[in-house]
Amino acid sequence: MPLIPLRPLLETVDKYHYAQGAFNVNAVAQAKAAIEVHEMFRSAAILQGADLANGFMGGRTDFQNATLEDKKIGAKNIANAVKKYAEDSPIPVVLHLDHGKNFDSCKAAIEGGYTSVMIDGSSLPFDENVELTREVVKYAHERGVSVEGELGVLAGVEDHVFSATSTYTNPLKAVEFFKKTGVDALAISYGTMHGASKGKNVKLRKEIVIAIKECLMHEGIFGVLVSHGSSTVPKYIVDEINALGGNIQNAHGISVDELKAAIPCGIGKINVDTDIRLAVTRNMKEFFHNYPEKRNSPSIGGVYKLLEEKKDQFDPRAFLPPIMDTVMYGNIPDEDVAALVAVIEKGVKEAIGTLIVQFGSFGKAPLVEQASLDEMAERYKKM
Repeated sequence: MPLIPLRPLLETVDKYHYAQGAFNVNAVAQAKAAIEVHEMFRSAAILQGADLANGFMGGRTDFQNATLEDKKIGAKNIANAVKKYAEDSPIPVVLHLDHGKNFDSCKAAIEGGYTSVMIDGSSLPFDENVELTREVVKYAHERGVSVEGELGVLAGVEDHVFSATSTYTNPLKAVEFFKKTGVDALAISYGTMHGASKGKNVKLRKEIVIAIKECLMHEGIFGVLVSHGSSTVPKYIVDEINALGGNIQNAHGISVDELKAAIPCGIGKINVDTDIRLAVTRNMKEFFHNYPEKRNSPSIGGVYKLLEEKKDQFDPRAFLPPIMDTVMYGNIPDEDVAALVAVIEKGVKEAIGTLIVQFGSFGKAPLVEQASLDEMAERYKKM
Protein backbone atom coordinates (compact mmCIF):
# COMPACT_ATOMS: atom_id res chain seq x y z
CA MET A 1 0.00 0.00 0.00
CA PRO A 2 1.16 3.62 -0.38
CA LEU A 3 3.10 5.17 2.49
CA ILE A 4 0.95 6.92 5.08
CA PRO A 5 1.61 10.02 7.21
CA LEU A 6 2.57 9.54 10.85
CA ARG A 7 -0.57 11.17 12.28
CA PRO A 8 -3.02 8.23 11.77
CA LEU A 9 -0.54 5.88 13.43
CA LEU A 10 -0.09 8.30 16.34
CA GLU A 11 -3.86 8.45 16.80
CA THR A 12 -4.01 4.64 16.98
CA VAL A 13 -1.16 4.50 19.48
CA ASP A 14 -2.88 7.12 21.63
CA LYS A 15 -6.23 5.35 21.52
CA TYR A 16 -5.01 1.83 22.27
CA HIS A 17 -2.19 2.72 24.69
CA TYR A 18 0.85 1.02 23.24
CA ALA A 19 4.08 2.31 21.72
CA GLN A 20 5.34 2.11 18.18
CA GLY A 21 9.03 1.51 17.66
CA ALA A 22 10.62 3.83 15.09
CA PHE A 23 13.67 2.23 13.51
CA ASN A 24 16.49 3.92 11.60
CA VAL A 25 17.64 2.46 8.29
CA ASN A 26 20.69 3.41 6.23
CA ALA A 27 20.53 1.06 3.25
CA VAL A 28 17.98 -0.46 0.87
CA ALA A 29 18.49 -3.90 2.41
CA GLN A 30 17.75 -2.51 5.87
CA ALA A 31 14.48 -0.96 4.66
CA LYS A 32 13.45 -4.26 3.09
CA ALA A 33 14.21 -6.24 6.25
CA ALA A 34 12.49 -3.72 8.53
CA ILE A 35 9.25 -3.90 6.55
CA GLU A 36 9.37 -7.70 6.37
CA VAL A 37 9.76 -8.16 10.12
CA HIS A 38 6.88 -5.77 10.81
CA GLU A 39 4.75 -7.78 8.39
CA MET A 40 5.61 -10.95 10.29
CA PHE A 41 4.30 -9.43 13.52
CA ARG A 42 1.35 -7.67 11.83
CA SER A 43 2.61 -4.34 13.11
CA ALA A 44 2.52 -1.01 11.33
CA ALA A 45 6.03 0.32 10.67
CA ILE A 46 7.85 3.60 11.17
CA LEU A 47 11.08 3.59 9.21
CA GLN A 48 13.39 6.51 9.90
CA GLY A 49 16.13 8.09 7.89
CA ALA A 50 18.22 10.50 9.90
CA ASP A 51 19.17 13.79 8.27
CA LEU A 52 22.74 12.58 7.73
CA ALA A 53 21.52 9.14 6.66
CA ASN A 54 20.03 10.92 3.67
CA GLY A 55 23.51 12.26 2.97
CA PHE A 56 24.96 8.74 3.16
CA MET A 57 22.23 7.37 0.90
CA GLY A 58 23.08 10.18 -1.50
CA GLY A 59 26.56 8.69 -1.90
CA ARG A 60 28.41 10.84 0.64
CA THR A 61 30.39 8.24 2.58
CA ASP A 62 31.78 11.01 4.80
CA PHE A 63 28.16 11.78 5.67
CA GLN A 64 29.06 14.17 8.48
CA ASN A 65 29.95 16.59 5.66
CA ALA A 66 26.85 15.89 3.56
CA THR A 67 25.51 18.81 1.57
CA LEU A 68 21.87 19.64 0.96
CA GLU A 69 22.22 18.24 -2.56
CA ASP A 70 23.55 14.95 -1.13
CA LYS A 71 20.54 14.82 1.19
CA LYS A 72 18.10 15.45 -1.65
CA ILE A 73 19.53 12.54 -3.63
CA GLY A 74 19.58 10.30 -0.56
CA ALA A 75 16.03 11.18 0.47
CA LYS A 76 14.79 10.04 -2.93
CA ASN A 77 16.86 6.85 -2.80
CA ILE A 78 15.61 5.82 0.61
CA ALA A 79 12.02 6.82 -0.20
CA ASN A 80 12.12 4.83 -3.43
CA ALA A 81 13.32 1.77 -1.52
CA VAL A 82 10.71 2.07 1.22
CA LYS A 83 7.93 2.66 -1.32
CA LYS A 84 9.06 -0.37 -3.32
CA TYR A 85 8.77 -2.76 -0.39
CA ALA A 86 5.70 -1.09 1.10
CA GLU A 87 3.79 -1.18 -2.19
CA ASP A 88 2.76 -4.82 -1.87
CA SER A 89 2.82 -4.87 1.91
CA PRO A 90 -0.37 -5.48 3.93
CA ILE A 91 0.80 -3.15 6.70
CA PRO A 92 0.81 0.67 6.93
CA VAL A 93 4.32 2.10 6.57
CA VAL A 94 5.52 5.59 7.54
CA LEU A 95 8.80 7.08 6.33
CA HIS A 96 9.96 9.61 8.91
CA LEU A 97 12.90 12.05 8.87
CA ASP A 98 14.83 11.76 12.12
CA HIS A 99 16.57 14.90 13.46
CA GLY A 100 15.92 17.25 10.59
CA LYS A 101 18.62 19.88 11.01
CA ASN A 102 16.77 22.84 9.49
CA PHE A 103 13.85 23.80 7.28
CA ASP A 104 15.74 22.95 4.08
CA SER A 105 16.53 19.44 5.31
CA CYS A 106 12.84 18.85 6.09
CA LYS A 107 11.78 20.28 2.73
CA ALA A 108 14.29 18.03 0.93
CA ALA A 109 12.92 14.97 2.74
CA ILE A 110 9.32 15.86 1.89
CA GLU A 111 10.17 16.49 -1.75
CA GLY A 112 12.02 13.16 -1.80
CA GLY A 113 9.00 11.21 -0.58
CA TYR A 114 9.04 11.23 3.23
CA THR A 115 5.58 11.24 4.80
CA SER A 116 6.67 12.58 8.18
CA VAL A 117 9.50 14.81 9.38
CA MET A 118 11.13 15.75 12.63
CA ILE A 119 12.54 19.24 13.00
CA ASP A 120 15.08 19.40 15.81
CA GLY A 121 15.21 22.93 17.21
CA SER A 122 16.00 21.73 20.72
CA SER A 123 19.34 23.54 20.82
CA LEU A 124 17.66 26.88 20.10
CA PRO A 125 16.06 29.26 22.61
CA PHE A 126 12.39 28.36 23.15
CA ASP A 127 10.93 31.13 20.98
CA GLU A 128 13.29 30.37 18.08
CA ASN A 129 12.49 26.66 18.37
CA VAL A 130 8.78 27.51 18.21
CA GLU A 131 9.26 29.75 15.18
CA LEU A 132 11.30 27.17 13.25
CA THR A 133 8.95 24.32 14.13
CA ARG A 134 5.87 26.36 13.20
CA GLU A 135 7.42 27.10 9.80
CA VAL A 136 8.02 23.39 9.15
CA VAL A 137 4.51 22.48 10.37
CA LYS A 138 2.91 24.95 7.98
CA TYR A 139 4.86 23.65 4.99
CA ALA A 140 4.43 19.97 5.89
CA HIS A 141 0.76 19.98 6.91
CA GLU A 142 -0.22 21.69 3.66
CA ARG A 143 1.14 18.55 1.96
CA GLY A 144 -0.37 16.05 4.40
CA VAL A 145 3.00 15.36 6.03
CA SER A 146 3.14 14.95 9.81
CA VAL A 147 5.64 16.75 12.04
CA GLU A 148 7.54 15.91 15.21
CA GLY A 149 9.36 18.58 17.20
CA GLU A 150 11.77 18.40 20.12
CA LEU A 151 11.95 20.25 23.41
CA GLY A 152 14.68 19.62 25.95
CA VAL A 153 18.19 18.36 25.22
CA LEU A 154 19.31 14.73 25.35
CA ALA A 155 22.86 13.91 26.35
CA GLY A 156 24.98 11.70 24.11
CA VAL A 157 26.16 11.55 20.51
CA GLU A 158 24.37 10.33 17.40
CA ASP A 159 25.21 11.64 13.92
CA HIS A 160 25.36 15.45 14.23
CA VAL A 161 23.33 15.44 17.47
CA PHE A 162 25.62 16.09 20.43
CA SER A 163 25.24 17.29 23.99
CA ALA A 164 27.47 16.66 26.98
CA THR A 165 24.59 17.15 29.40
CA SER A 166 20.83 16.86 29.28
CA THR A 167 18.16 19.44 30.02
CA TYR A 168 14.90 17.86 31.09
CA THR A 169 11.76 19.03 29.32
CA ASN A 170 9.59 21.48 31.27
CA PRO A 171 6.01 20.09 31.13
CA LEU A 172 4.43 23.56 31.04
CA LYS A 173 6.69 24.60 28.18
CA ALA A 174 5.81 21.38 26.36
CA VAL A 175 2.10 22.22 26.43
CA GLU A 176 2.86 25.75 25.26
CA PHE A 177 4.99 24.29 22.46
CA PHE A 178 2.13 22.11 21.21
CA LYS A 179 -0.25 25.08 21.30
CA LYS A 180 2.04 27.45 19.42
CA THR A 181 3.39 25.04 16.77
CA GLY A 182 0.65 22.52 16.02
CA VAL A 183 3.09 19.60 15.97
CA ASP A 184 1.70 16.07 15.93
CA ALA A 185 4.37 14.65 18.23
CA LEU A 186 7.06 15.94 20.55
CA ALA A 187 10.37 14.37 21.47
CA ILE A 188 11.09 15.09 25.11
CA SER A 189 14.09 14.79 27.40
CA TYR A 190 13.29 12.58 30.38
CA GLY A 191 16.47 10.60 30.94
CA THR A 192 17.27 8.82 27.69
CA MET A 193 20.54 9.39 25.82
CA HIS A 194 21.78 9.13 22.25
CA GLY A 195 24.43 6.58 21.36
CA ALA A 196 25.64 3.32 22.90
CA SER A 197 27.13 4.68 26.13
CA LYS A 198 24.12 5.70 28.18
CA GLY A 199 25.42 4.71 31.59
CA LYS A 200 24.40 1.76 33.72
CA ASN A 201 20.96 1.43 35.27
CA VAL A 202 19.43 4.57 33.77
CA LYS A 203 16.19 5.57 35.49
CA LEU A 204 13.72 7.48 33.37
CA ARG A 205 11.87 10.50 34.75
CA LYS A 206 8.41 9.12 34.03
CA GLU A 207 6.78 11.89 36.09
CA ILE A 208 7.75 14.31 33.30
CA VAL A 209 5.86 12.20 30.77
CA ILE A 210 2.82 11.95 33.04
CA ALA A 211 2.75 15.69 33.72
CA ILE A 212 2.90 16.61 30.03
CA LYS A 213 0.26 14.08 29.02
CA GLU A 214 -2.12 15.11 31.82
CA CYS A 215 -1.78 18.78 30.90
CA LEU A 216 -2.43 18.01 27.22
CA MET A 217 -5.58 16.11 28.11
CA HIS A 218 -6.83 18.94 30.35
CA GLU A 219 -6.25 21.41 27.52
CA GLY A 220 -7.88 19.15 24.93
CA ILE A 221 -4.71 19.03 22.84
CA PHE A 222 -3.74 15.97 20.82
CA GLY A 223 -0.08 15.09 20.99
CA VAL A 224 2.03 11.97 21.25
CA LEU A 225 5.27 12.01 23.20
CA VAL A 226 8.41 10.53 21.68
CA SER A 227 11.33 8.82 23.37
CA HIS A 228 14.60 9.48 21.51
CA GLY A 229 17.90 7.82 22.43
CA SER A 230 16.07 4.66 23.47
CA SER A 231 18.24 1.84 22.15
CA THR A 232 18.56 -1.04 24.58
CA VAL A 233 22.14 -1.93 23.47
CA PRO A 234 21.80 -5.72 24.03
CA LYS A 235 24.77 -6.91 26.07
CA TYR A 236 24.94 -10.25 24.30
CA ILE A 237 25.47 -8.54 20.94
CA VAL A 238 28.20 -6.27 22.33
CA ASP A 239 29.90 -9.30 23.88
CA GLU A 240 29.72 -11.18 20.57
CA ILE A 241 31.23 -8.26 18.67
CA ASN A 242 34.12 -8.10 21.11
CA ALA A 243 34.60 -11.88 20.95
CA LEU A 244 34.95 -11.49 17.18
CA GLY A 245 37.76 -8.95 17.59
CA GLY A 246 35.77 -5.77 18.13
CA ASN A 247 36.52 -3.22 20.82
CA ILE A 248 33.21 -1.78 22.02
CA GLN A 249 33.63 -0.43 25.54
CA ASN A 250 31.25 1.08 28.12
CA ALA A 251 28.18 0.27 26.04
CA HIS A 252 24.98 0.41 28.06
CA GLY A 253 21.43 0.92 26.84
CA ILE A 254 18.08 1.86 28.32
CA SER A 255 16.48 -1.08 30.09
CA VAL A 256 13.51 -2.55 28.23
CA ASP A 257 11.61 -2.58 31.52
CA GLU A 258 12.18 1.17 31.96
CA LEU A 259 10.93 1.84 28.44
CA LYS A 260 7.89 -0.38 28.89
CA ALA A 261 7.04 1.39 32.13
CA ALA A 262 7.05 4.74 30.29
CA ILE A 263 4.48 3.61 27.70
CA PRO A 264 1.37 3.79 29.93
CA CYS A 265 2.61 7.17 31.16
CA GLY A 266 2.27 8.62 27.65
CA ILE A 267 5.26 7.60 25.51
CA GLY A 268 3.85 6.51 22.14
CA LYS A 269 6.84 6.46 19.77
CA ILE A 270 10.22 4.99 20.72
CA ASN A 271 13.26 5.63 18.53
CA VAL A 272 15.86 2.89 18.14
CA ASP A 273 19.00 3.03 16.01
CA THR A 274 22.03 1.72 17.91
CA ASP A 275 20.57 -1.78 18.45
CA ILE A 276 20.29 -2.23 14.68
CA ARG A 277 23.82 -0.94 14.08
CA LEU A 278 25.21 -3.41 16.62
CA ALA A 279 23.31 -6.43 15.26
CA VAL A 280 24.29 -5.70 11.66
CA THR A 281 27.95 -5.16 12.55
CA ARG A 282 28.03 -8.35 14.64
CA ASN A 283 26.55 -10.31 11.73
CA MET A 284 29.10 -8.97 9.25
CA LYS A 285 31.98 -9.79 11.57
CA GLU A 286 30.55 -13.27 12.13
CA PHE A 287 30.13 -13.79 8.38
CA PHE A 288 33.80 -13.14 7.65
CA HIS A 289 34.81 -15.26 10.66
CA ASN A 290 32.77 -18.22 9.40
CA TYR A 291 33.77 -17.78 5.76
CA PRO A 292 37.40 -16.61 5.77
CA GLU A 293 37.69 -17.17 2.02
CA LYS A 294 35.32 -14.20 1.54
CA ARG A 295 37.87 -11.83 3.09
CA ASN A 296 39.62 -11.58 -0.27
CA SER A 297 36.46 -11.32 -2.35
CA PRO A 298 36.78 -8.66 -5.09
CA SER A 299 33.32 -7.32 -4.24
CA ILE A 300 33.12 -7.51 -0.43
CA GLY A 301 36.74 -7.92 0.71
CA GLY A 302 36.88 -4.17 1.25
CA VAL A 303 34.11 -4.43 3.84
CA TYR A 304 36.19 -6.97 5.79
CA LYS A 305 39.23 -4.70 5.61
CA LEU A 306 37.29 -1.80 7.14
CA LEU A 307 35.84 -4.04 9.86
CA GLU A 308 39.41 -4.96 10.81
CA GLU A 309 40.69 -1.40 10.66
CA LYS A 310 37.87 0.12 12.73
CA LYS A 311 37.51 -2.29 15.62
CA ASP A 312 36.05 0.30 17.98
CA GLN A 313 33.23 1.31 15.62
CA PHE A 314 29.85 -0.35 15.19
CA ASP A 315 28.00 1.89 12.74
CA PRO A 316 27.68 -0.15 9.52
CA ARG A 317 28.14 3.02 7.49
CA ALA A 318 31.81 2.88 8.50
CA PHE A 319 32.18 -0.47 6.72
CA LEU A 320 29.81 -0.35 3.74
CA PRO A 321 31.48 2.17 1.34
CA PRO A 322 32.91 -0.66 -0.85
CA ILE A 323 29.35 -1.70 -1.78
CA MET A 324 27.65 1.70 -2.04
CA ASP A 325 25.74 0.76 -5.19
CA THR A 326 24.07 -1.98 -3.17
CA VAL A 327 23.51 0.33 -0.21
CA MET A 328 21.93 3.11 -2.29
CA TYR A 329 20.01 1.19 -4.94
CA GLY A 330 19.75 -2.40 -3.73
CA ASN A 331 21.70 -3.81 -6.68
CA ILE A 332 23.16 -7.28 -6.04
CA PRO A 333 26.02 -7.86 -8.53
CA ASP A 334 27.18 -11.31 -7.36
CA GLU A 335 26.75 -14.12 -4.85
CA ASP A 336 29.21 -12.65 -2.36
CA VAL A 337 27.27 -9.39 -2.08
CA ALA A 338 24.03 -11.38 -1.85
CA ALA A 339 25.43 -13.39 1.07
CA LEU A 340 26.57 -10.26 2.92
CA VAL A 341 23.22 -8.54 2.34
CA ALA A 342 21.44 -11.61 3.74
CA VAL A 343 23.26 -11.35 7.08
CA ILE A 344 22.65 -7.58 7.20
CA GLU A 345 18.93 -8.22 6.81
CA LYS A 346 18.98 -10.86 9.54
CA GLY A 347 20.60 -8.40 11.93
CA VAL A 348 17.92 -5.81 11.27
CA LYS A 349 15.16 -8.35 11.87
CA GLU A 350 16.74 -9.60 15.09
CA ALA A 351 17.02 -6.12 16.59
CA ILE A 352 13.58 -4.94 15.52
CA GLY A 353 11.55 -8.09 16.07
CA THR A 354 12.15 -8.31 19.80
CA LEU A 355 11.18 -4.67 20.32
CA ILE A 356 7.96 -4.92 18.30
CA VAL A 357 6.87 -7.46 20.87
CA GLN A 358 8.17 -5.54 23.88
CA PHE A 359 6.55 -2.24 22.85
CA GLY A 360 3.19 -3.88 22.13
CA SER A 361 2.64 -2.98 18.46
CA PHE A 362 2.28 -6.58 17.25
CA GLY A 363 -1.14 -7.33 15.76
CA LYS A 364 -2.11 -3.66 15.70
CA ALA A 365 -1.62 -2.96 11.97
CA PRO A 366 -5.33 -3.41 11.07
CA LEU A 367 -6.26 -0.71 13.60
CA VAL A 368 -4.34 2.02 11.75
CA GLU A 369 -6.25 4.21 9.28
CA GLN A 370 -4.68 4.07 5.82
CA ALA A 371 -4.96 7.79 5.10
CA SER A 372 -3.24 9.24 2.06
CA LEU A 373 -1.21 12.45 2.08
CA ASP A 374 -4.01 14.24 0.21
CA GLU A 375 -6.60 13.06 2.71
CA MET A 376 -4.39 14.10 5.58
CA ALA A 377 -3.83 17.52 4.04
CA GLU A 378 -7.58 18.06 4.01
CA ARG A 379 -7.83 16.97 7.62
CA TYR A 380 -5.04 19.31 8.66
CA LYS A 381 -6.92 22.24 7.07
CA LYS A 382 -9.81 21.62 9.46
CA MET A 383 -7.71 21.28 12.61
